[in-house]
Amino acid sequence: MSYTQALALLTSGLLWGTSTVPLSAATPEARPLLVSEERVLMGTQVIVKAVGGNREQLQTAITAAFDEVSRLERLMSNFMPDTELSRINQQAGKSPVVVSRELLGVIKRSLFFSELSHGAFDISFASVGKLWDFRKGVIPAPEAINAQLPFVDYRRIQIDDERSTVFLPSREMEIGLGGIGKGYAMDRAMAVLNKRGIQNAMVMAGGDTVIKGKNGNDLWRVGLRDPDKANGILAVLPLEDQAISTSGDYERFFINDGVRYHHILDTKTGYPAMLCRSVTILAQDATTSDALTKPVFILGPEQGLALIEQMEDVEAIIIDRNGTVYLSSGLAGRGLDVTPTTHRTPRP
Repeated sequence: MSYTQALALLTSGLLWGTSTVPLSAATPEARPLLVSEERVLMGTQVIVKAVGGNREQLQTAITAAFDEVSRLERLMSNFMPDTELSRINQQAGKSPVVVSRELLGVIKRSLFFSELSHGAFDISFASVGKLWDFRKGVIPAPEAINAQLPFVDYRRIQIDDERSTVFLPSREMEIGLGGIGKGYAMDRAMAVLNKRGIQNAMVMAGGDTVIKGKNGNDLWRVGLRDPDKANGILAVLPLEDQAISTSGDYERFFINDGVRYHHILDTKTGYPAMLCRSVTILAQDATTSDALTKPVFILGPEQGLALIEQMEDVEAIIIDRNGTVYLSSGLAGRGLDVTPTTHRTPRP
């Protein structure tokens, strides 16, 4: 989760390469090791941390977790031309594409969140998203956005479950899994660690983190970033067996004529959503937390919280355009202090 990521992790060993750190809180005779490694995958920094008593087992499991993330990138990326997802886009308006059951499952899960959010989450947003270049700071022409908007419609994605095919009926359509893919990859990486006997670990990519067990004798601690300060922290969340994802308007953006343009696009307008500055979702798995951050961000505090309150074991922390903090009902009674420490002004 970077800012470039959405959360700042307040644990040790967030370094390039591998670090092995004894956890001093444990007794000397049973002191566990914390092994941490970081690589660049899926267009972001991926960090895997594992705690245990056998250094070789930890390192082998971490390597296997990274291999899993790399495998999923080669399956789901729409930036690599030879992935299954890219082939779907390449065949848009031409023919259905046979895909693996795994990719089909991720797409079907995406459609579930589209239905849940009434289209605020929509993997066909890429039909408009491809017009934006946040590195160069170029605003697409209104005519170009309006021409593409009719193709942002998850209901037009055709799935044949029996044949395991996906078809985009118009050549202008494109799908992207940037709103769910990293969360799914983090869930799978954690499953790989667990299968190899690691029960205390953390995996993180971009704004998505999965936590299992403890960091030695302590809970893992995750910092919630202040949207106004690159290194500012609003709150520290002690977590165990939890997934957490954050999206914010400070991740990828540019300012043009005093207006902030960021990468979280409203699927109905094709322009950046303007009701929130940061949304953090806590859930039991990162596929869910990842998929919910952007629709809640787009819907805004009132409708976004209404969506979250429909779901079990899901909570939200929302910072709106004016800097007001909203907590879902499951967090409101926990004494969580995320009161902004600085005066807030609306985002340009």
